[in-house]
Amino acid sequence: MRFSQQLRQAADSSWEASFRHPFVTGIADGTLPLASFRYYVLNDSYYLSVFAQVQGLGAAKAHDLFTSGRMAAHIQGTYNTELAMHEKFARLLDIGPEEKAAFEPSPTAYAYTSHLLRAGYTGHLGDIVAAMLPCYWLYLEIGDRLHGAVPDEPIYREWIGTYGSERFREVVQEQIDRLDAIAERVTEAERERMKRHFLISSRYEYAFWEMAYRVEKWAF
Repeated sequence: MRFSQQLRQAADSSWEASFRHPFVTGIADGTLPLASFRYYVLNDSYYLSVFAQVQGLGAAKAHDLFTSGRMAAHIQGTYNTELAMHEKFARLLDIGPEEKAAFEPSPTAYAYTSHLLRAGYTGHLGDIVAAMLPCYWLYLEIGDRLHGAVPDEPIYREWIGTYGSERFREVVQEQIDRLDAIAERVTEAERERMKRHFLISSRYEYAFWEMAYRVEKWAF
């Protein structure tokens, strides 16, 4: 069994919980309150800005120019696809520049990005890819599961279409293959550390839906 398959199997319970979360199912059937999705967009824009930084750390820690170039291409993809989509959502949801500038990320968004940064600054490329991969891969599987869903809300239809596209599938598969290649040449202890990063990120993905659905705020 490939290393990526082992990780996917180990994370299955948290991924299944994500598939069943009312935030995800609410996008599919159009019942998710726009207030929750609006809060998701604000937090996800913050998350993606840090995600791109961690991709940059991956480019810096790669041992060959090709991999550095591909990780840099992923940064550009995050900007062109993800953040561009969020900019469109921001316009549709009336999120202005002043609100974005003053926005403070939720406790969950802050904790998840801190986890990614920790993996990025203290680990090697394998740690970085393992920590980032659930975001890529889980969204692809959600896109597959929601394929054919036609909610009344056009924002939700566009969200589903983005993560169910063949272009996105190619990006995800590239990172899965990269993780497997790295796993073949590192120690068992390093593989265990990469697995831990992957599982923590998988749990944070579930927590991110919950955060947005409940519009989580800081206690003080």
